[in-house]
Amino acid sequence: MTTTTGRPRTRRRFWTPGRAIRGLVLAGFGVYCAVPLVWLMLAPTKSDAELVNDAPLSFGSFANIGRAWDNLAQYSDGVIYDWLLNSTLYTLASVAITVTTSLLAGYALATTRVPGRQLVLVLTLVAMIVPPTALVLPMFLEINALNLTNTAWSVILPASFYPFAVYLSFIYFSTSMPKELMEAARLDGCSELGLFTRIALPLAKPLVGLVAFFAFVASWTNYLLPYVMLSQEDKYNLPVGLAAIVSGTPALNPSQGGSFLPIHRPEAALAGIVAVLPIAIVFLFAQRYLVRGILAGSVKS
Repeated sequence: MTTTTGRPRTRRRFWTPGRAIRGLVLAGFGVYCAVPLVWLMLAPTKSDAELVNDAPLSFGSFANIGRAWDNLAQYSDGVIYDWLLNSTLYTLASVAITVTTSLLAGYALATTRVPGRQLVLVLTLVAMIVPPTALVLPMFLEINALNLTNTAWSVILPASFYPFAVYLSFIYFSTSMPKELMEAARLDGCSELGLFTRIALPLAKPLVGLVAFFAFVASWTNYLLPYVMLSQEDKYNLPVGLAAIVSGTPALNPSQGGSFLPIHRPEAALAGIVAVLPIAIVFLFAQRYLVRGILAGSVKS
């Protein structure tokens, strides 16, 4: 077969040794990531004995799921419902504060010449690099000085401090906001607040979704901060509460004495699914905004 120029057309082979190797490597990584998730989904369908003796990826029965949840609900008179409510409250409040403050800060740093702007950006980058464990003690001393320990605010306020969202907003507004449109609005007499609410914010919907998702994941999975700030079991969030179940149940921690509630490995797996499921649901609804938000700053306008 020849082309219009008279040159022979070479037929590209779909499978080559290099492509086959890459496919096998990618398939191996896919199996490595998927098998633990499948096992986690199937574990609550089996009893503890079936989980140990049966095939790892076998299915038990749906009745075992209800039985496992009933066993979890028996722990401390259903305190797991308080943990779910607390996690929802802490997360939604911190996400609302994070989105509001980070978008305002990023917009101000990107569009106005704020005194000390460069210093603020450098400190933001430094705060992103510092490990969260290094900030726990200063935050605890600060919250304790305000008499807010063991309250919802002791978790919400520190979790709302999210330097990554500020820097992400700065990058977005610096690269994706049409400067001609902003200058035209200023010439028409629009205030800076009007520019933000009427022009910048409607154009920044992908950024809002991206910041909200990252803030949601960071707050929902937050363990160290609530563990340090909260002392009452009924005020725990879900990650801290699940750790309390694992450490306080003799079936999962033989060195721990006390109540012998029927909480075993299927119940722990079901608790893990409950902790992960909200993130998966939010990701399914937000993935369109995540892709648009990630790519929005890749090309300078």
